[in-house]
Amino acid sequence: MKFVTKTLVLGLIMAGGIALAQSKAADPDVNARQTLMQGIGGSLGAIGAMVKGDVAFDAAAAEAAKATLVANAGMIAEKFTNNASDPLSKAKPEVWTSWDDFVAKGNALTAAATALDATSLDGLKAGMGALGGACKDCHTTYRAS
Repeated sequence: MKFVTKTLVLGLIMAGGIALAQSKAADPDVNARQTLMQGIGGSLGAIGAMVKGDVAFDAAAAEAAKATLVANAGMIAEKFTNNASDPLSKAKPEVWTSWDDFVAKGNALTAAATALDATSLDGLKAGMGALGGACKDCHTTYRAS
């Protein structure tokens, strides 16, 4: 991996760790959900930085971000099974009252992440709309501001 890409990835990981340490939920299930979502956000950020031209395209870094997206998106339903609450949780109650729709939205993110072509910058650009759309679709309905 190129030095700039390694630095970006390390920076995103560190920023996520600092944010997590500052606002860690007391409930372990909520904390696990937040950690999962931060991993998704960090991976999308790494891909987005390449798409925007903020960092040079790096196929290995793009593939690593894709792998994290696929793995984390595939665990969304598992991590939200327990309707745990915590003042720091941003999950709306509708997650559990509209469970099938919530799971379908998580599956849409998994499908978009799996379909992402991380072998080229053009592939990343082509897939960003589906990734962003899947995230927005779920967050609009199931995430509190």
